[in-house]
Amino acid sequence: MTSTIPAGPPAHRTPRGRGGLPRRILRGPAADPAWARPALLALLAATAVLYLWGLGASGWANAFYSAAVQAGATNWKAFLFGSSDAANAITVDKTPAALWPMALTARVFGVNSWSILVPQALMGVATVGVLHAAVRRRFPAWAALLAGAALALTPVAALMFRFNNPDALLVLLLVLGAYATIRAQEDASTRWLLLAAACVGTGFLAKMLQAFLVVPVFALLYLVTAPTPVRRRLWQLAAAGGALLVSAGWWGAVVALVPASSRPYIGGSQHDSVLELALGYNGLGRLNGDETGGLGNLDQDAGWGRMFGSVIGGQISWLLPAALLLLAAGLWTTRRAPRTDPARAALALWGGWLLLTAAIFSFMRGIFHEYYIVALAPAIAALTGMGAALAWERRRTAEGAAILPATVAVTALWAYALLGRSPDWHPWLAPAIAAAGLVAAAGLAAARLMRGRVLGVVVALAVLSGLAGPAAYAAETARTPHTGAIVTAGPATSTGPGRGGPGGRPGRGGQGGWNRGPAAGPPPQGFGQGFQPGNGRGRMPAGPGGPQGGGPNGGPGGRPGGGGGPGGLLDAGTPSGAVTSALKADAGSYTWVAAAVGSNTAAGHQLAAGEPVMAVGGFNGTDPAPTLAQFQSLVRRGRIHYFIGTGGGGMMMRAQSGSDAAQKISAWVTANFTATTVDGTVLYDLTSGAG
Repeated sequence: MTSTIPAGPPAHRTPRGRGGLPRRILRGPAADPAWARPALLALLAATAVLYLWGLGASGWANAFYSAAVQAGATNWKAFLFGSSDAANAITVDKTPAALWPMALTARVFGVNSWSILVPQALMGVATVGVLHAAVRRRFPAWAALLAGAALALTPVAALMFRFNNPDALLVLLLVLGAYATIRAQEDASTRWLLLAAACVGTGFLAKMLQAFLVVPVFALLYLVTAPTPVRRRLWQLAAAGGALLVSAGWWGAVVALVPASSRPYIGGSQHDSVLELALGYNGLGRLNGDETGGLGNLDQDAGWGRMFGSVIGGQISWLLPAALLLLAAGLWTTRRAPRTDPARAALALWGGWLLLTAAIFSFMRGIFHEYYIVALAPAIAALTGMGAALAWERRRTAEGAAILPATVAVTALWAYALLGRSPDWHPWLAPAIAAAGLVAAAGLAAARLMRGRVLGVVVALAVLSGLAGPAAYAAETARTPHTGAIVTAGPATSTGPGRGGPGGRPGRGGQGGWNRGPAAGPPPQGFGQGFQPGNGRGRMPAGPGGPQGGGPNGGPGGRPGGGGGPGGLLDAGTPSGAVTSALKADAGSYTWVAAAVGSNTAAGHQLAAGEPVMAVGGFNGTDPAPTLAQFQSLVRRGRIHYFIGTGGGGMMMRAQSGSDAAQKISAWVTANFTATTVDGTVLYDLTSGAG
């Protein structure tokens, strides 16, 4: 059976195919209905409002990346390498492409919340537009609009397109790659295939190996379905592989060619290596939990149910059952289509993206954060729009009459279950959505008997019941400030963040990524995905504690010291005015106004002072950068003014493995310099000569 869904506005119609359904070849936008263009513009405008409204309330959002943006906005070397500070001590633990748009904007408009977060929001709007264009290639305008709206309203998308993690650029580039692959498949275009490879390769520079999860799907789809001989398909894929390698590898080649003494240390690696970072800490280690320099993994919810779990379910899974049902139905409907059928190829592309990425996310044993799943949002949205179009076109057949009502009913009941996890949050919403969905499902079951306005009302009710739940979560996400390293979308759930969820899983919003509000106390021991004292093999370095000094952990006998400064492993904190003034004093005389164990502690002080602060040991404090000897040399030469004590708290946890250089530095500072407490923050003046 050939595809029954338009490839674009119709230029002509061909005879009917199997089953009596029309076969259409559609080209260009000329024959789109009059409402299509205004509706698309309205969708993009509404998405922009959702993603931009009140954006400044999140402040620095993830201060770890904001500090790197600040560095890149003032120093071109820091820009190129993605350094945590403008003096180029160490990079962030990712490739730097996601930082570049923000750093360029900050150069023009200054370093502030809006200059950092607006580029992310605009990437979200662009992603919705590109997804719409991808679906519109072979499906009706309304299906493309439905897909775009579903993506825009996905709660985790509303979160990450309002946040400064690398995921916004990654998702945009992957959707661009999918669009280019669809264009390449239509007429075996080498140019479009190379563009798809370049987009995915550039995605590697945003978030490393996660970008490559779609590569097997894109390559296999083209190899099987492109309308050209096998030999040509093979050399085209070989050329695309070259484009992928160049676009993904050029930055690593630059790092390899620049002497280590002339560039920052590669954060997240143990041997100053981009390849090690890509394959280890940010690669295979995320799959099996064996991350050198990481913090282990305690997550016990790995398995097929993870995407529907207590926290992740409300982030992404509202339309996941519908997408899976419609994917299966769509593939069945097009089962007799020719090998090169573009509609079936589009279903296979987005379906493969969804199934492969969801399977890896479901079973990965390394550190896993809920917001990673934003990578599933485009695939779920596209399948929802395309599958709905295929089912609608066959609504007067027995199978079509069954799949539409079933999809609407399952979606409404799943929304009822998800909303039931937040029983105190708009309690009327769950029964209202369930009732509307079941009524719409009953109406669609009798669609063959309906005409005109009545059928239109039923369809509108079905769409509303499907999108109301994620829309409410997305609106709640947009109105809630989000800061810290770990954030989630939507309201708190009764079994999830901040309310006794499994493992004390971190919640959304508040300072350091924990739930805001009086009910959200400090994180318990063993908090979060992969963070628990005593689970690893090695030590989590801690900075010196209060004036009493003592062991290497600050307090007497190695117990946590008191009076540590703001910030910690996942929380940048905000230093007081007195501490900031101390750091700024005579700042021009030093390369770094301070040093602190861990990137977040350093980032909070750097953003407040506007001057470089060295992140000793990188994000986790487990990188061998600098070594004790290097740090002592910098101190002797008067390059660092203060060392910031971390005291007790997040940095007291044990690392799975990695360097103990930061712990040695902390112990040396404690033993050789005098601590001064300023507004509760412990500062060691490294220019006092005691060392």
